[in-house]
Amino acid sequence: MTKTIDLEKETKKLTEKLLSLLNVEATVVVSEIESKEKEKSISVEIETKDESGLLIGAHGINLNAIQSFLALTLRQKTGEWIMVSVDVGQWRARHEDYLNQLAVQASDRARLTKEPQYLYNLTPAQRRIIHMHLSSENDITTESEGEGENRYLIVKVK
Repeated sequence: MTKTIDLEKETKKLTEKLLSLLNVEATVVVSEIESKEKEKSISVEIETKDESGLLIGAHGINLNAIQSFLALTLRQKTGEWIMVSVDVGQWRARHEDYLNQLAVQASDRARLTKEPQYLYNLTPAQRRIIHMHLSSENDITTESEGEGENRYLIVKVK
């Protein structure tokens, strides 16, 4: 059953309540993202002076938890899945830039050595960013291997 609510307003209210419970003073900006697939997507930008590290957590783990909490709560309120993206102080954008640089370094090394380059300790989202970044390279291919926590990415010359 789908319930109609103002997604932006509800998401902002939920985020501000969560931050209040954490005793974090922050500014929250919520916007609905246009999607080609007609999926509903929400972007949540949080700006705080002193608590960025707390909200982001090690390797973005707290940020991902906040994102999951908001998505699950909105699912409960609306009856449908809504893609939620949460960022604090542009951390996700900077992290994606880092991953893109890592992808370029691995592909350059693969071209130079003609040997596969292995990238370990990446989350599924991080592997996806690297796959997507290198997908336009005509002479490079990427693949994930392994299972669960031992999954890794291979960058190699075609």
